[in-house]
Amino acid sequence: MHDFLRKAPHILHKNIPAEFNHDRVAEQGDDVEMEGMKFRQAAVLVAVIDQDSPSVILTRRPMHMKKHAGQIAFPGGKLEPSDRDATHAAMREAHEEIGLEPKFVNVLGCLDVYQIGSGYKICPVVAKVNKGFALKADPNEVDEIFELPLDFLMTADNYKLESKVWQGRMRQFYVLEYKDYFIWGATAGMLKNLADKLRD
Repeated sequence: MHDFLRKAPHILHKNIPAEFNHDRVAEQGDDVEMEGMKFRQAAVLVAVIDQDSPSVILTRRPMHMKKHAGQIAFPGGKLEPSDRDATHAAMREAHEEIGLEPKFVNVLGCLDVYQIGSGYKICPVVAKVNKGFALKADPNEVDEIFELPLDFLMTADNYKLESKVWQGRMRQFYVLEYKDYFIWGATAGMLKNLADKLRD
């Protein structure tokens, strides 16, 4: 954990991008138009547990969900009118989805904004989670909570680049396979962004 904490101030953006603060979201409404597409702002919490072998908290979505059923994801969701900014949204969602209390969380900064074809711009908020926390999944949002070791996501060979046709276009995306967890798309892309920054 020491190495991660030493590097974090130098690799993370200290300030949340302006487009993810409350006033800007309220001014723009739900949708932000960019290059002919409309995007909604969302935030996720990249929660790194402070322990001898640090790990990142991830969730598996329930199969009954209309969108992203069964997918691996960070706790998070779209910014609501009550959210001050992306940090507030990520912390709120983590508390609602997995019961992570804010008193155990120290926000360190954020990764690069991640834009996905389904119409979201995501701000990944990175935080250290201190010992003493307890987690409880909301069954409506989360089927399972698990930890991905930081050492695993730091290993470049664990990332595979795959492609498929989606909405008439060939898309490329990263895939991570850990135990019986298949991590791909935006979640794998954000994990790779963190790993790349830590390695550099």
